[in-house]
Amino acid sequence: MSEFTKTNEKRLAKLREVSKLILETGSAHSFVMANKSFIPTVIPTDFIALFDVLVQEEIPVDKLKMLANKVLNIFHIPIENYLRIEPPVGSFLDVLEQNNSQMVQFLDQIRPVFKAFAKDIRDKTLRAELLQHFRKLEVFVKHYTIKENVLFPVIEKTWPDYRCLQIMWSIHDDIRKNLKTVIQQLESGPVEARQFNRCMGDIFFNMLAIKFREEHILFPAILSTISEKELQSMNHLGFKMGYPYIQPSQTTAGKEEVSIGNGFINLGTGALSIEQISLIFNHLPVDITYVDENNKVQYFSTPPKRIFPRTTAIIGREVKNCHPPESVHVVERIVDSFRSGEKDQASFWIKMKGEFILIRYFAVRDQAGQYKGVIEVSQEISDIQSLKGEKRLLDW
Repeated sequence: MSEFTKTNEKRLAKLREVSKLILETGSAHSFVMANKSFIPTVIPTDFIALFDVLVQEEIPVDKLKMLANKVLNIFHIPIENYLRIEPPVGSFLDVLEQNNSQMVQFLDQIRPVFKAFAKDIRDKTLRAELLQHFRKLEVFVKHYTIKENVLFPVIEKTWPDYRCLQIMWSIHDDIRKNLKTVIQQLESGPVEARQFNRCMGDIFFNMLAIKFREEHILFPAILSTISEKELQSMNHLGFKMGYPYIQPSQTTAGKEEVSIGNGFINLGTGALSIEQISLIFNHLPVDITYVDENNKVQYFSTPPKRIFPRTTAIIGREVKNCHPPESVHVVERIVDSFRSGEKDQASFWIKMKGEFILIRYFAVRDQAGQYKGVIEVSQEISDIQSLKGEKRLLDW
């Protein structure tokens, strides 16, 4: 059993017992009745250990999300009452918690407006007010983006039992999708009452559930396992990405720099300095990410406008951990086909925030044909799609 979680075998066995019961029957009533003395003995990190084991058993993520809701509901009181470590004022986790509090205030503002709107979905004034509230609430997804790109990579490097993060990430995506659906219906209509109400309920439940799990399970465990220096660095990265509402008064960590030496490098078709190579990559109008032959993220470019967020926290991260659970199998299939030599490239295109994004993956091979990794290249191509005819003269 992991020394990190301090979860003993007996408690974990009991938690696996109730998990199996819920998965098989949908109910834990018989367990609760027979184990009233056990329920108060659990500690928050027990659930980090539990869901790490369950993820490794390859239970589908939708079932794990349902299970997490039911299990944590059973043990809600002992988790809430467990004496937690408080984050230092102004620290990375404290800023995240301040943003959580602001998110709750927005939910509280939405609740009475939604109740009134549900009684008359044709009321244009209530519709406009509700849309305004949801546009403010949607900004909170930055909180989840910071967690996924700053916090999760550090946890993966520090904890042996980190796989519960996959479930949390999937819930983040559920929240994003439901917010998008609600806003689209309020913007363009008509409002489909059944779907709209279901999305509203899921948004409230999931956002508040994630807040509880952060503040009573995840964040206290982080404070007891990750160094203050590393947390300061995360505050800097979070500030750089942009918190949703509350910003730290100042960042105590300096800008991260990687020293790689001076001089020129012979590239076969020319020689460039390290500075020149960096400038070239960062001026290309595309996002570039390189994953080596060991499936570790080793590099990403920083063009003026990145399409997908990246931070230096992902360097050395397993590429499968850089994607939500629902899309991991696609990434693994691409990498496996590149490694075997079956394929050399793969392309996808999506519409996102009014832009048309082309995402392409290319196998990297040395002169002997040996697989050396994969490059992901993403580009906004709306302007390219609109090109017609020819342009041979400079017109500016």
